Amino acid sequence: MPAAIALVVILSLLAVFQLALALGAPLGRFAWGGQHRVLPGRLRIGSLVSIVIYAIIAVLALDRAGLIDVVPDVVSTVGMWVVFAYFVIGIPLNAISRSKPERYVMTPVVTILAVLSLLVALS
Repeated sequence: MPAAIALVVILSLLAVFQLALALGAPLGRFAWGGQHRVLPGRLRIGSLVSIVIYAIIAVLALDRAGLIDVVPDVVSTVGMWVVFAYFVIGIPLNAISRSKPERYVMTPVVTILAVLSLLVALS
């Protein structure tokens, strides 16, 4: 349960970050390859989609941890393994970013998310 809560807290912080990006905050060097200080329209939409994805992941994690019961167990079980794979794939993608801020901040964040999602998947 602590891993699921930690995962949801980090995802919530990332959702706030993505919302700020979608609203035009000059934080683009930390996301989407770091090519833009302020994101163009298509990447702002991508940030909004990211928030939806984070919410789905949060529901899966909380369901898997037994804190809520909104999806069948097989969905939360398989879903958390998919989430784990998603974050594992994200590690090298962030690590090879041309943006130093993205590499130095987001690579450790996604690594932590991968570990937490693994713990939730194994629970």
